[in-house]
Amino acid sequence: INLLMVQKKATKRVPKKTNPLFESRPKNFSAGGDVRPQRDLTRYVRWPKYIKLQRQKRVLMDRLKVPGPINQFRNHLEPAQHNFLFKLLNKYKSETKVERINRVAEKKKRPEHELEFGLNRVTYLVESSKAKLVIIAGDVDPIELVLWLPQLCAKLNIAYCIVRSKAELGKLVHRPHASCVALTAVKKEDQADLDTVINAYKAKFNDDVNMRRRESTGKLGLKSQHKL
Repeated sequence: INLLMVQKKATKRVPKKTNPLFESRPKNFSAGGDVRPQRDLTRYVRWPKYIKLQRQKRVLMDRLKVPGPINQFRNHLEPAQHNFLFKLLNKYKSETKVERINRVAEKKKRPEHELEFGLNRVTYLVESSKAKLVIIAGDVDPIELVLWLPQLCAKLNIAYCIVRSKAELGKLVHRPHASCVALTAVKKEDQADLDTVINAYKAKFNDDVNMRRRESTGKLGLKSQHKL
């Protein structure tokens, strides 16, 4: 049989069923065409220097073994405890500059129940045993400013806790940030909440001696992990 004489059977193409309501319109991503989808361009962005330093510091802190007195500032309050504490502290915010000027003009006394702030002021209140509760920020830089404060509070049996951000404490005293604040007294209706907070924080921070001594174990990078 001559292969050239063999006629191939023509295969009939079945037309695709299209819905006239939904017409296919392929997108064109060339120049001047459709808008490209959003992509993660983190690796291609030229970040400011202060952001690069923040990230490098965070990686370095993960790699190195941090001694216990510094590592304790990573033990922050849990979200539920944090919300309960700040709900109480918001009732005793310090007065603003305008409120203080008006109070002095009207010759009124300073509010009795108010948050105290400033490192020297808080230290004086702790040493004189006037502070009932001390709140310390965990992101103070340099950390040496408040490095000794937890040990002092534990020695004098004054409840303290560590929160994540100094900016949160700054909002309570109308400042950009605050390294620590102290609560000396509360109203009668809030005394039960304050006692609950003090008992919980003494068990978590004051009585836990190992937390102030426990070193952080350095985490290896991905390349070092694969080599091992």
